[in-house]
Amino acid sequence: MSGQMTGTTSGTTSGTTSGTTYEQAGVSIEAGDKAVELMKVWVDQARRPEMIGGIGGFAGLFDASALKSYDQPLLASSADGVGTKVAIAQALDKHDTIGFDLVGMLVDDLVVCGAEPLFLTDYIATGRVVPERIAAIVKGIAEACVAAGCGLIGGETAEHPGLLGPDEYDVAGSTTGVVEAAELLGPGRVRPGDAVIAMASSGLHSNGYSLVRHVLLEQGKRSLDEYVDDLGRTLGEELLEPTRIYAKACLDLARHTETHAMSHITGGGLAANLERVLPVELAATLDRTTWSLPPIFRLVAETGGVAREDLERTLNCGVGMVSLTAPGDADRAVSLLAGHGIKAWVAGTVEAADSVDDRGRVTLRGDHA
Repeated sequence: MSGQMTGTTSGTTSGTTSGTTYEQAGVSIEAGDKAVELMKVWVDQARRPEMIGGIGGFAGLFDASALKSYDQPLLASSADGVGTKVAIAQALDKHDTIGFDLVGMLVDDLVVCGAEPLFLTDYIATGRVVPERIAAIVKGIAEACVAAGCGLIGGETAEHPGLLGPDEYDVAGSTTGVVEAAELLGPGRVRPGDAVIAMASSGLHSNGYSLVRHVLLEQGKRSLDEYVDDLGRTLGEELLEPTRIYAKACLDLARHTETHAMSHITGGGLAANLERVLPVELAATLDRTTWSLPPIFRLVAETGGVAREDLERTLNCGVGMVSLTAPGDADRAVSLLAGHGIKAWVAGTVEAADSVDDRGRVTLRGDHA
C-alpha cells in the first residue's frame, strides 16, 4: 500500500549489530515506518468499495467483478509525474498540494476517452524520509483521489541518499480506468460543426514550470514570497495552485451530452493537444477573444518577453480541458460544467479542412479579451 519502503535492514546477526548498518548508509527504516503511520488516515479516505485489504500489502487488490456490468469493458491506463513544479513546493516547504497535481495529471488523461478512473498508485522518491513531509504529499494525493472518485490502492516511498539531496524528492504515479467500448470517445466520433468547449484552468497546472521558473525566478529575480497585486496573492501561492481535476465533470458531460472527444491541455499547449483528437480530414478554429489571458500567463510573457507562439505551445493559457460537443448540446454542456464549478464557454468550432495544409490542424485567431 502507499508508503511502503524499499530495501531491507542489514548488518544484524543473532540479535547483535556488527558492521555497517542500512541507517548508516542513509536509509532509515524507522522514519519510513513513521511515515506510513502518519499517512494512514489520508489513505483510508481514498477508498472505493471494490478495493480489498488495506495499507501494508505487497500489492493493491481491486475486485474486477465490478466490471461484469459492462458489455465490453476497455481498461485505460496513464502514467505521469509533476515535473519541476516540485521545486516550488520544496523551496516553500509546502508539500500538501503537489499530490493534487499528480492526480490531476493522471486522471484527466484517462477521462478524455470517457474512462472512469478506478484506482491509482503513487511513487515518491526522496533523498531522506521526513515522515511529516511524506504524509503531507500523500494527503494531497488522497484528497485529489476523493475529488476524482478514484481509489488510492497502492504505492511506494523510496529513500535514495546520494542520488537525491536530503530535502529533494520527486513524485510519479499511474492510474487505471474503464470505459464501455461502445462509449469510447475519440477522433472517430468528431464531426464538422462540433463546438469546441473550453474549460478554465486553475492556473499553470503542472506544465511549463521550467520556463516559468527560468523567466520569473532566474531572469526576473522575483521572490516566491513577493505579493503580486495582479495575482492577488504571493507569487509562491500562485505557482503552487493545484491542478484542476475535471474527471467527475467530464464523465458527467459524456453521459448527459453528445460529446464526441475531449483533450487534456498539458505540455504542448492548446493547439497541439487538441490536434491529438482531431481526425485528419477536419480542422478547428479557436477565437482568443472568447476568454481573457489570466494574470499569471501575462506575467510570464511580460517578464520574459515570451512571444505568444512560445507561450501558447508551452502553457495552457487559461484552458485546462476541451470537449468537442455536438452544437445542439453546447449550451447544455456549458451549464452542466458550471454546475460542477467549472467556468466553460464555446471557444471555436470544428470544420472540414479547407486545404491539405489545414488537415488535422488547430488555428487560433484574434487577441485575448
